[in-house]
Amino acid sequence: MYWYEQEVKQLEHLNERKKHSDPIIFYGSSSIRLWHSLEADFPGRKVLNLGFGGSTLAACVWFFERIMADCTPEAFVFYAGDNDLGDGRNPEEIFIFFQQLVVKAMRSFGPIPCYFISLKPSISRWQMAEQFKYTNNLIESEIIRMNDNWKFINVFKKMLDKSGNPNPAYYDHDGLHLSAAGYLLWKEIILEKLA
Repeated sequence: MYWYEQEVKQLEHLNERKKHSDPIIFYGSSSIRLWHSLEADFPGRKVLNLGFGGSTLAACVWFFERIMADCTPEAFVFYAGDNDLGDGRNPEEIFIFFQQLVVKAMRSFGPIPCYFISLKPSISRWQMAEQFKYTNNLIESEIIRMNDNWKFINVFKKMLDKSGNPNPAYYDHDGLHLSAAGYLLWKEIILEKLA
């Protein structure tokens, strides 16, 4: 986990300056970190981007207490897990990391509204589509079972084209990260859930 240290230290410093603002925290991998229009996309709401590049769900759990120290968010929006699969972990491991995240979020924040954004159907990882679907299913089923403060936000289906493949319009040239259109879609889906 040492390769994340520099970014994690920057996020700790960011928190020192913003910890009393009671924002909606967006936390997770580069799909969150690269959301440069986040504040503009959620006007009238205080948002705080605590994503760090290339992070796995495992890394998000590992660094949770450090990054979230003294945070008192009004809501928590999370995206990670596809890098774990890309690194060779299996869906069951990611599910366990999600369970650990739930425990840490409850311990740190109490029963605030929490949202898990489903793994997205990336073009560059489409050969692993069944693993992505299975991971999403495990986590969504757990959220339904818990019937608690977590909600599942399904972006997977809405990012597919009419033939059932990832829609290139929603992706950057690398087929992994989101384009402006991809973020616009996420904004619309997430705003609907937050409402």
